[in-house]
Amino acid sequence: MYLQNFKVINKTALVTGAGKGIGKASAIALAEAGANLIILSRTKSDLDNVEKQIRKLKRKCKSYICDVSNYEDVKSVFNKVSSLDILVNNAGANRPDHFTKIKKEDMDYVVDLNMKAAFHVAQMAAKVMLESKNRKSKGGSIINMSSQLGKVGAPNRSIYNMTKFGLEGLTRGMALDLAKKNIRVNTVCPTFVETPMVKKFFEDKKFKKKMMNNIPLGRFGTESDIATAVVYLASNASSMITGSSLVIDGGWTAK
Repeated sequence: MYLQNFKVINKTALVTGAGKGIGKASAIALAEAGANLIILSRTKSDLDNVEKQIRKLKRKCKSYICDVSNYEDVKSVFNKVSSLDILVNNAGANRPDHFTKIKKEDMDYVVDLNMKAAFHVAQMAAKVMLESKNRKSKGGSIINMSSQLGKVGAPNRSIYNMTKFGLEGLTRGMALDLAKKNIRVNTVCPTFVETPMVKKFFEDKKFKKKMMNNIPLGRFGTESDIATAVVYLASNASSMITGSSLVIDGGWTAK
């Protein structure tokens, strides 16, 4: 028998930015694969909706209103987390503009959320994972949500490029530090996915057409495309993969 188990039955997974888009899809997909969830978002109504869907799948779910760019908020949540096997470090944002026109407040916002918050969440999650006495045998998985723009540049995306390239570097360093305890650390690197955030950018029809023309497969990613990859990296099916990236870009970066 060569096929390894894609299930994560009775594992505990924490997902940030779980109220919408990729975070929501990832949380529900992990529940479908058997995990119990801890979900974080800034919006209670979004959390309530996702929690309801997870409970319909007969999985446990705890939800916390949390701005992950606020260190004390994150610390407060992790003080309540006693056990953790999987982290989907998903929360992020983008404020596109030409490099010469970027405002300091926009750079600070994106860096604080995409890099600093991702670091703090990952560090706190790893510490909780390491408290488990049988962590080496159980294993653990940290999945940092990166982007194809953590691999290649793009016009008017220099801050986003900076943060996602930085996240790729962080992931590799984390993977080496945590490998001895069998905690794997990887990134998922999507192309454009029609999430609520991306749909705002696609209001510019010329931009949308230009982005589509960059994807050899001829379509944008779906939330399920990304959520499926998250479950794979969370499961024992990827037990030999760490310090790596799963690029889901329809061929964009192959050119």
